[in-house]
Amino acid sequence: MTNTQGPNAALVTGSSSGIGLGIAEALAAAGYDVMLNGIESGDDVAAERDRLAETHGVRTAYARADLTDPRAAGDLVGEAEDRLGPLAVLVNNAGVQHVAPITEFPDDKWELILSLNLSAAFRAIREVVPGMTARGHGRIVNIASAHGLVASPGKAAYVAAKHGLLGLTKTVALETAEHGITVNAICPGYVWTPLVEAQIPDTAKARGISEEEVKRDVLLAAQPTREFATTAQIGALAAFLCSKAAAQITGAALPVDGGWTAQ
Repeated sequence: MTNTQGPNAALVTGSSSGIGLGIAEALAAAGYDVMLNGIESGDDVAAERDRLAETHGVRTAYARADLTDPRAAGDLVGEAEDRLGPLAVLVNNAGVQHVAPITEFPDDKWELILSLNLSAAFRAIREVVPGMTARGHGRIVNIASAHGLVASPGKAAYVAAKHGLLGLTKTVALETAEHGITVNAICPGYVWTPLVEAQIPDTAKARGISEEEVKRDVLLAAQPTREFATTAQIGALAAFLCSKAAAQITGAALPVDGGWTAQ
């Protein structure tokens, strides 16, 4: 799957590791120049950035940004276009989580999750749509969650933000439908990432069960396949949504959740 259409720069927020890095990898493999983003220093991301460039023969860049700052998304889009050219692709992946019952949910965590998981995506989309409209082409992919389609206890802010992100996706898809722009959401269930892997030993110890039992009976309890999705699978779907073949897919919420939301 090769990008051959107009500008070929892509910005993936929250792409220094995990799902975002998997998406950046897939877009680089498809021929896109990629702007990586995270909260780490440039030195911490340099090896991955160089690997993507050398492996796929594309240009890469990295920008550190705190996307909870209302000005940061616009600045990040501007920096990406200054360094790589007009954006053909925006992937909103940056996010954060906090789990607590509604009666104990702190105001600051509510504001943080809504700000990063929803408002930052809104601001980045608002920034890229005029240029994409003028060029008559663009791809916007929002990384939502199975929790954009169903709820779980203790995740009020995250579920609210991800449901909101699906509403934002549909609205912008309708507004841009006649301008060569598609706007879609991917809704992952549990994905095997370094962050998830690192949590398993502590969970096993706390519950007095094996690490395999944590995977199967705790993390994957809601996924009928009892298998994690991979970052490569999420990346492949994102790259497809950015391809010419996906031109008539817009306003969609696509689960990658092992059947979780089919129940």
